[in-house]
Amino acid sequence: MGARTEATLCDQEMAEFHPNRTFVASPNRPFLLPHPPKMTDNYLTKIDFSGFDLPQPLLQGLAELGFTHCTPIQADTLPIALTGRDIAGQAQTGTGKTIAFLLATFAHLLRHPPVADHPSPRALIMAPTRELAIQIHKDAEALGRYTNLRLGLAYGGTGYDSQRTNLTEGTDILIGTPGRLIDYHKQQIFGLKGIQVMVLDEADRMFDLGFIADVRFMLRRMPPPQRRLNMLFSATLLWRVYELAYEHMHEAHLVQIAPDRKTVEQVRQCVYYTANEEKLPLLVGMLRTMDPRRSIVFVNTKAEAEKLRVHLVANHIRASVLSGDVPQIKRMKLLDQFQRGDLPVLVATDVAARGLHIPDVSHIFNYDLPQDPEDYVHRIGRTARAGAAGDAISFACERYSFFLPEIEAFLNFKIPAGEFNPDLLANTIAPSAEALRRSREHGRPGKNHDRSTGSSSRSAPPPPASSLAWRSYPLSHDLHQLLVKT
Repeated sequence: MGARTEATLCDQEMAEFHPNRTFVASPNRPFLLPHPPKMTDNYLTKIDFSGFDLPQPLLQGLAELGFTHCTPIQADTLPIALTGRDIAGQAQTGTGKTIAFLLATFAHLLRHPPVADHPSPRALIMAPTRELAIQIHKDAEALGRYTNLRLGLAYGGTGYDSQRTNLTEGTDILIGTPGRLIDYHKQQIFGLKGIQVMVLDEADRMFDLGFIADVRFMLRRMPPPQRRLNMLFSATLLWRVYELAYEHMHEAHLVQIAPDRKTVEQVRQCVYYTANEEKLPLLVGMLRTMDPRRSIVFVNTKAEAEKLRVHLVANHIRASVLSGDVPQIKRMKLLDQFQRGDLPVLVATDVAARGLHIPDVSHIFNYDLPQDPEDYVHRIGRTARAGAAGDAISFACERYSFFLPEIEAFLNFKIPAGEFNPDLLANTIAPSAEALRRSREHGRPGKNHDRSTGSSSRSAPPPPASSLAWRSYPLSHDLHQLLVKT
């Protein structure tokens, strides 16, 4: 009888926030699950934002941004989060997770008064990289323009005093990276006792970059999970992420959009099997003949990035490097040039693989295949964003080809082989000895260590299959029950 009452209440709540959608009960879970949304153009659903009971300032912000219909992750997340229930969400990169949790955050703060004696901040959004934190802040500024809620931003690499000053003036929504946030918190620049909303974006990346201890430090100093709205989002949800959700969230509802499909359908993927010495001529030939107007070329190390940039420039291809130790001011300038189209090629380590929303990236080149299959997913997720199409071209060379089987196993399909045309191999121009010497100096950030990824510049053998089994292990019924208790 009790379970039936809960289901009825859930149905009523869903109908209130989602009047134009029907819901069905799941035999494995006592709460009601939505029918899969019907797609209008492989990207948006037929569900209009106006169908939700959103505060007027948010509807006005959505209208100015030109957002009318939900993506699948937004359509499935908002009916739950707008009723104050926790979310653990998974969707492919570039499908609108940021707007989903920002809408829920703004709506919750507008409808609930601040906690007495602890007014600032009221919401904390944690991101693993400064690029992602900056992007979230930018989206929040546009979406929340009419809410009168104050935004704060804290990330490492630059602006220490200016960020500190802004936070001392008070903020409602604080967005930042764990290290800088903890620094300011320990200085008592802000407290966490008044947190009403907690958002953890790209949770799996927090583990990869070694930030999870910092994240737990922050979570343990907030009010109990039952007294705040908690949202966790990621393109991939792993066992360790589920455990984090169970520990620091309250009866989190699992929302997965096509969990078996790790990449969006609009990404056209192919792989070329090349010798080591063929990679550069093939890349130069493709950049010359395919007219990739805005391309990101991924490599595994900072040293390789600098070396490749010098070779591309010698062959009259304008390119710059984005890696972990590029100063923040220069990094933002490069990204701005790339977004404007003034810089056609960005050579990047995996620091750029997550969180960056750059419109109209035409091509992703995996010049080096990544060691971690999840990094492959996030690399190619830089293209085909917001429903657009894009190409992801990978080179399986002698050095890194042994990573390919693990990537294909993670994707659950075999990446098509590109048709090799010898005419694509360009006659390349060698850079000067002085240019190569300077690139080697730039590519040595202390013992050949790339701080953007925390990985050694030497290619490491793939970990044993047994150590990877948990990554793609399906979510069990028992864990469903742990995550969703209604």
